[in-house]
Amino acid sequence: MTLTPSSSAEEIVAHLKSLRNEANIAGMARYGIDTSTALGITTPQMQTVGRQVKRNHERALELWRTGLRDARMAAILTADPARLTKEDAWAWAADFNSWEIVDTAADLFTQTTFWRELIPEFAADSREYVRRTAFAMIAGATVHNKQEPDDTLLAYLPLIEAYATDPRNFVKKAVNWALRNIGKRNRACHAPALAVAEKLSAGNDRTARWIGKDAVRELTSEKILARLK
Repeated sequence: MTLTPSSSAEEIVAHLKSLRNEANIAGMARYGIDTSTALGITTPQMQTVGRQVKRNHERALELWRTGLRDARMAAILTADPARLTKEDAWAWAADFNSWEIVDTAADLFTQTTFWRELIPEFAADSREYVRRTAFAMIAGATVHNKQEPDDTLLAYLPLIEAYATDPRNFVKKAVNWALRNIGKRNRACHAPALAVAEKLSAGNDRTARWIGKDAVRELTSEKILARLK
């Protein structure tokens, strides 16, 4: 089946189902991805689907509602960030059940006009994958939103510090990721991020110490210091 911009959500789902790969599904499970509704579509295959069908926001919302992991990835790749509402973002976040869905959606969310206010709101939510989204957004925006002033990202350092004690695997890794990415952005961001990392590494909380020590290790590495000179 050849997909086109006029393909319906049903046609896209049918095409995705035709690509089902059991070996890939097993591989995804080994990486901690929820495979309960997965079809095992590879990233290159999904990118090809996205190029073929182009952006269509209403169709993306339909794809999300199918509940299928791969259809939801297609939804993220073909949604229009200019038309995505804050309510849509929250509705999708409530369905998040896997780190790779979170991290892909985080990049979409940081293209919206409301992403800055969404980050502290998501961080305050106790659900593991919703909270992860906040820090995945910080990590992504630090790299992809190149025109964003440093002060925007540095303002999230207190948020990173506040949630560095959450021991859940997918939260602590995202908090660590956000801290490292801020520190690697440029020389202006490096010192404040390193200071937070050093503070966390010297604290009493085990999770915060892990986050801090890991960030200190990367931010003081010869490779990073040479790049920031």
